Amino acid sequence: MELPLVVGVDGSDSSLEAVDEAARLGLPLRLVHASLWERYEGSRPSLSTDRPAEEVLAEHIIASGAERARLRNPEVKVSGEVLPDDAVSVLLREGHDASAVVTGARGRSELAGLLLGSVSLAVAARAVCPVIVVRGSEQNRQGARGRVVVGVGDSTEGSGAVRFAVREAEARGCALEAVRAWRCPAHEHVDHPFLAEEPARAHEERASADLDDALREAAGDHPEVEVVRRSVEGPAQKVLLDASADAGLLVVGALRQHGHVGLQLGRVAHALLHHSRSPVAVVPHQD
Repeated sequence: MELPLVVGVDGSDSSLEAVDEAARLGLPLRLVHASLWERYEGSRPSLSTDRPAEEVLAEHIIASGAERARLRNPEVKVSGEVLPDDAVSVLLREGHDASAVVTGARGRSELAGLLLGSVSLAVAARAVCPVIVVRGSEQNRQGARGRVVVGVGDSTEGSGAVRFAVREAEARGCALEAVRAWRCPAHEHVDHPFLAEEPARAHEERASADLDDALREAAGDHPEVEVVRRSVEGPAQKVLLDASADAGLLVVGALRQHGHVGLQLGRVAHALLHHSRSPVAVVPHQD
């Protein structure tokens, strides 16, 4: 059974951009809207003909999102539901039966100056499934940049991010760029100018080997996807933010430690969610 993409909708422009992103991929969509009016107002009397304004608004948000999805992709299967809970709880719970959760960068209640809304951050940092946060320029969001970029980390524990990125590239019909950032510690440099490049060359070669190891299985399972490997000197955060300028999607892994409570995002993933110029997918992996 094909798991749906779960899209959080609240009527904001940002959530409608999330619907656009999800509809392009062609998977079944499940639109969910979190509303607490039932909890606070209780059930309506059976003979009442008056409908609470919150109920009418919630149903309108779902219907508008479904219409937007079908306009974007007439072939997509869309379902929707209003759920009586807060947005973070709803999306985390729905993520257990989803191929991914898709959110906008900011909701209706978020301040315009915020780089990332609190709901999107909390879901990306706690969900058990991949979370796509739709942000960045219109060109990047609409896939005009034409490639998926995945950050390859220090260990094979991020293989889930690579597999997700390869599948996304295949679904979008675009190339995959795998990026491995590396740095040469200052104490490894030598004083002689003719030997100064040796330590750097060793780190670059190791980074290239890490890319080959990370991509071997996933790329082999999807031979039709064009894969470009890049090892780049510099801090991972800066290297990936630079790469996001020409990406339709930036994919990064995030460690989930068993039994840990609270947000679980590494420094790099946190920075990308706030500053990336393209949509960001956070793919969790277990400790």
